Amino acid sequence: MTGGEDDVAELRDLVRSLREHARRIEESAAVGVPRGAAPKAVAVAPRSAPHPDPLPASGEREPDVSSALASHPAAPLAGASLPLPARGQGHPAAAPSRASPDLPAIGESRGEGERASPWPEVAPVPQPAPATGLPLKERLAVLSVLAEDVAACTKCRLHEGRTRSVFARGSASARLVFVGEGPGRDEDLQGAPFVGPAGQLLDKMIQGMGLGEEDVYICNVVKCRPPNNRVPMADEAKSCEPYLTRQLDVVRPEVIVALGKTAVSFLLGLDEPMARLRGRWHAYRSIAVMPTFHPAFLLRSPQYKREVWEDLKLVLARLGLEPPARGKS
Repeated sequence: MTGGEDDVAELRDLVRSLREHARRIEESAAVGVPRGAAPKAVAVAPRSAPHPDPLPASGEREPDVSSALASHPAAPLAGASLPLPARGQGHPAAAPSRASPDLPAIGESRGEGERASPWPEVAPVPQPAPATGLPLKERLAVLSVLAEDVAACTKCRLHEGRTRSVFARGSASARLVFVGEGPGRDEDLQGAPFVGPAGQLLDKMIQGMGLGEEDVYICNVVKCRPPNNRVPMADEAKSCEPYLTRQLDVVRPEVIVALGKTAVSFLLGLDEPMARLRGRWHAYRSIAVMPTFHPAFLLRSPQYKREVWEDLKLVLARLGLEPPARGKS
């Protein structure tokens, strides 16, 4: 194990210890331990074996046509090893905006058409993004512990049918984050998001932007595969909300690309056709959000790839990047 891996492992153990210490404090307060009597300190056990790599690697399922979710706002993301403007420059908070009502309603999978959502429309609650980011080693340590929590999670019914939980892939210091809906069959088997046909298309989209996996962070609203690839239910998304919120808080990107109606509904609390949401900037806890069509929808409706490319060019401009010359991506 290298020195850097040792440092991350030690940080990971420290995060676990602090979490256990906080839990004991809460338990002590609940049973009325005297104010001056502190809970017993938690010792960090010496390491005997390396921890597994915190982050996996690529893809996502094709969604079915169904009602979408419209609910809870979560949290933000971070910077990357790109030839981009300095992270400190950031970006101005983008106010939520909606497309003009005369745009045609293009039905996308997972409830992206005109059908009314079974979820009530919830306006996002404005919340400030964290002012500063963690050093990369600390981000990796926190995300590693969070991934372990996800793997052990039994908060909702989705854990009953999972093969593996699906946490994330990409860089913990990315300036750009892609958020999808949830794992499909390929992702459930491999334990990584966007590894199926839709994920392969997403990778091509990222390459077309002149970026690679090391420049982005990819995750989903829910971390376990819903049965038969159905849209996640409201309570299932709510159970996963703390995990996605924490991921975005730790990574802290400048831009989020919300892939498909479910991700848009979860992040922005909006229940409108994607044709009216895409191509315009919105905001999620002071993070700029660009909604666009899900790659699985593009596999069935390739005529909308041009619209997605226009959205991605807006993302590049927001990051201070130029689209690569044709044939050089």
